[in-house]
Amino acid sequence: MIGLGMTAPVAAFSGIPPGLHVAELAWIVLAGAGNVAGLLLAYEAMRRGKVSIVAPISSTEGAIAALLAVATGETLGVPTAVLLGLIAAGVVLASLTSSDDEAGVHTIEATLLAGAAACCFGASLFATARVSNALPLVWAVIPPRVVGVAVVALPLLITRRVRIEAAAVPLVLTSGVCEVEGFAAFSLGARHSVAVSAVLASQFAAFAALAAFVLFRERLRVAQVLGITMIAVCVALLSAIRA
Repeated sequence: MIGLGMTAPVAAFSGIPPGLHVAELAWIVLAGAGNVAGLLLAYEAMRRGKVSIVAPISSTEGAIAALLAVATGETLGVPTAVLLGLIAAGVVLASLTSSDDEAGVHTIEATLLAGAAACCFGASLFATARVSNALPLVWAVIPPRVVGVAVVALPLLITRRVRIEAAAVPLVLTSGVCEVEGFAAFSLGARHSVAVSAVLASQFAAFAALAAFVLFRERLRVAQVLGITMIAVCVALLSAIRA
């Protein structure tokens, strides 16, 4: 709802853009629905299985969006394609967590749900890029906010199942602002290359692992260190060849 409060006034003030047609509306719906569906599927997967398995599968969303971009006509040079593949592999490694403290077993249903979540996230990223290329930036950012409020937030408010502790309010506000800014940054990058932007945007797993290490003194696994190193090196090389 925070994100919607930031973007809705801008969209309303700017009015209906001239490029908004049936095709663009379809991409807007897919962008919003894919993001929310991906979140719901990922949460359900984590409820049924282990985070250490669900997270790496879900983090392939950037690679899926990149494949969709290439399949629909975006061209990539061989060096760029190889580096994007290595970055995607690094993201998966960086998202690996320890299963030592996790109770229960991992089910095939959890794996399938995680895969479905990755597909939904990937489709949402690709659709967001298509919207960004056809319409003003705010129209690419607002769909997940609208769908999220309509499908998740409002039902929870109506049933009075939302409880936010006072101490969590700053974190909730920060999360909403960062999410909107992140989608805006991806949308702008996607105007130049959907595949590159999608893979780079999926690095949140690596940043989360580093933040947990710095802020909460959580130990990084060898695979995570390798993944983060792969990402850093490959992003530097990608920047060099794309400059």
